[in-house]
Amino acid sequence: MFKLHNSPAIKLLAVFAIFSSLIAAPVVNAAQVPTRIISLSPSATETLFAIGAGKQVIAVDDLSNYPIDAPMTKLSAFSPNVEALLNYRPDLIVLNANATKALEVKSALEKLEIEVFLEQAPNNLKEAYAQITALGGATGRASNAKRTISEMKVRIKTAIQGAKKPKKMSFFHELDETLYSATSQTFIGKVYKSFNLKNIADLAAGADSAGYPQIQAEYVIKTNPKIIFLADAQYGQNYESVSTRPGWSSISAVKKKNVIALPEDIPSRWGPRLADFYEFIATALKS
Repeated sequence: MFKLHNSPAIKLLAVFAIFSSLIAAPVVNAAQVPTRIISLSPSATETLFAIGAGKQVIAVDDLSNYPIDAPMTKLSAFSPNVEALLNYRPDLIVLNANATKALEVKSALEKLEIEVFLEQAPNNLKEAYAQITALGGATGRASNAKRTISEMKVRIKTAIQGAKKPKKMSFFHELDETLYSATSQTFIGKVYKSFNLKNIADLAAGADSAGYPQIQAEYVIKTNPKIIFLADAQYGQNYESVSTRPGWSSISAVKKKNVIALPEDIPSRWGPRLADFYEFIATALKS
């Protein structure tokens, strides 16, 4: 029924979602506020700009495409290069804990007296808020971070209250066309769960320790989900392509055209635009 596979999509997803503990940076005083920040995380980049630290950011990685005025470079979040980073003369670097040799890179930078914020992917909203708080403290934007979190909480609560299903509704979240999915133990799975949606991938929770099992098409057809969410829409998957798959035309989600193309970046990032994602799901459920 379920099988594992090391597809590029899953390797990419793992960079955002395997580890869960957070390493919080200390709150800085006015004299210590960093003015030359490098962000090697799209989520951190979005957070830094949202809390008003954008002017302190001098460079971001090659995947940090939001906001549009973020100073994108060729720096890699996956394989950070110490020499390349030093060329920017940074005083704070946000480093993803899942990057290649992240701890070695962190140690090398700290030996050169460069502060490092080691970012690790949260498992839930509480941890996402903790990370925003930590980034606010590390950049002298603590009050802005607190305000950002308060705004997120209001928007997310409103979205859930306005669209939460009174009865559980089954769904399938498709990561790629080879049918990798995400269980309720993942961050994105918990977003769906908050709307009282029933994840058909949960029976595969034990098939992959990270919560991203590959599911056979026959199982998707048999479980007959009422909604299908496509995280691979950016790669060409849509209602038309799904409906022409062998046997899929009989699935309730396909018959009722409840096949939802997800936004390209928001589902895989845990910064302030998480509220956007909750609102997107709420809108989809109400349509």
